[in-house]
Amino acid sequence: MTTSRRAFLGALGAGVLAAATGCGTGGGGTGASTDALTVWFPGNSAPEIELVTGKLVPEFRAAHGAKVEVTFVDWGQISPKLNAGFAGNSAPDVFGHGPAAAAGFAASGRIEPLDARFGALPAADREDLAPYLDGGKVDGKQYMLPLVAAGVLVAYRKDLLEEAGVKEPATWDEAREAAGRLTVRDGGKVTRAGLVLQSAKTQRVQSFQALIGSEGGALLSPDGRQITWNSPEGVKALEYFAGLYAGGSAVSNLLGADFANQPAAQNPLATGRAAMASATTGQVLQIVKARPDLAGKIGVLKPLKARTATTFGGATTGLFINADSGNKTLAWKFLEFMASRGVADRYAETTGALPIRSSSGQSAYVTGQPLLKPFIDATPAYTGSPNVPSWVPVREVLDKHLERALAGKASPRRALDDAAAEARPLLAGK
Repeated sequence: MTTSRRAFLGALGAGVLAAATGCGTGGGGTGASTDALTVWFPGNSAPEIELVTGKLVPEFRAAHGAKVEVTFVDWGQISPKLNAGFAGNSAPDVFGHGPAAAAGFAASGRIEPLDARFGALPAADREDLAPYLDGGKVDGKQYMLPLVAAGVLVAYRKDLLEEAGVKEPATWDEAREAAGRLTVRDGGKVTRAGLVLQSAKTQRVQSFQALIGSEGGALLSPDGRQITWNSPEGVKALEYFAGLYAGGSAVSNLLGADFANQPAAQNPLATGRAAMASATTGQVLQIVKARPDLAGKIGVLKPLKARTATTFGGATTGLFINADSGNKTLAWKFLEFMASRGVADRYAETTGALPIRSSSGQSAYVTGQPLLKPFIDATPAYTGSPNVPSWVPVREVLDKHLERALAGKASPRRALDDAAAEARPLLAGK
C-alpha cells in the first residue's frame, strides 16, 4: 500500500476538509495528557450513547483513574471529521469506524498497528476474539479491534411457507424455486414477493458479494489488485439477482427498497409483503420487537449454497488508535476494556448486534434471543468488504452498474464489464 497521506486526504475532498477543519474535539496529538483520552464513536443511537457515556466511560474512569472525553459523530460525517482532525492535529486518541476504512487509514499512516499489544493478551483471550478480527487486518497487520458484528441471512415467514407447503430451502436454486410458489400476483402484478434481496444503494453490493461468493467467485483477486467481479461466477450471480425482478416470472416487486433505514414494522417480513427476505441481525431482532406477535413466525435460513455457502458479514464497527496519539498505552487499555467479555456483551445487546467473542454464545443475551443463533452459527460463512484503500470509491462504481443491471438497463455481463473498466483506475490509485 503506497497511498500517501496527501492522496488519502485529497480523495475525501478538499472542500470537506476546509469546512470541517477545526471542528474536532479531539486532542490526541503528541504531548497530550497521559491520563486523559479523547474518543470518537460513529453513530447517533440514543441507547448506544447512553450506554457509553452514562455507564461504560464512568466504569473505565473508576478502574483507571483516567478522563475520557467521548464524542459521537454521525456515520456520514465521521470520515471527513476524522481527516480534518488529522490535518489539524486534533484527531482523537481513539476512534470508531467500519472495517472498510482500515486499509485507507493504514495506507496513509493514520492508525497504529495493534499486533504487539494484541499478541500480549492471554492466548485464551486472543482465541475468544478471533472470529471477527479479519475485517480489521491490512496486509496481515491488525489495526482494528472489533466492537460489534453482524451478518446478512435470508429470513422467512414460517406461516407463509407452511401455508404454501414449502420446505426451508438450503440452496439459492431451491430458494428461487420456493419463491416462485410463494409469490402472489394480482393481474400479473406481484403483490407479495417470494424472495427479496436487499437492493438499495450499497446494500446491493453486499447482496451481490454473497451471491458471487456462493458461486465460488470474489469481487477482487486475493491480493486486492485485480477486479474479478466480471468472472463467469460474477455473471451467474448477477443473472440470479436480476432475475428476481425480471419479466413475467419475477418474484419480487421491491427493487431498491431500503429496509435498513425504515421502521422495523414496515419491513416486508413484518407487513407480509414478502415471504423471504435478506436481513441483518439487527433487522430481524427489531422486527420481532416491533411485532411481538411474529416472534414464533420468523425463521432464519442457514447461508444458502450454490457451489459453496458464503454471505456478507463480519465486524461492523471497531476501534482504532490514532498513530499520532500521545496516549497509546491508555488508548489500548480503553480498547481492551471495550472488548472485555462483559462490556462486549452489553454493547452487542444495546445495539442489537452480534457479540464479538466466541464465548458470548453462552451469554444471557444470546441464549435469550433464539433468532441470534443462526447468525452466530453462520460466522464461518461471513465475508466482509475487501481491505483495499480505494474500496469505497470502487464500491460506488460497482454499485452504480449493479443498479443498471437490476433495473434491466444493461445485461449482467455488460454491467459488470463496464463497472470493471471504470473502477480499474481507482483500484490502481490513479
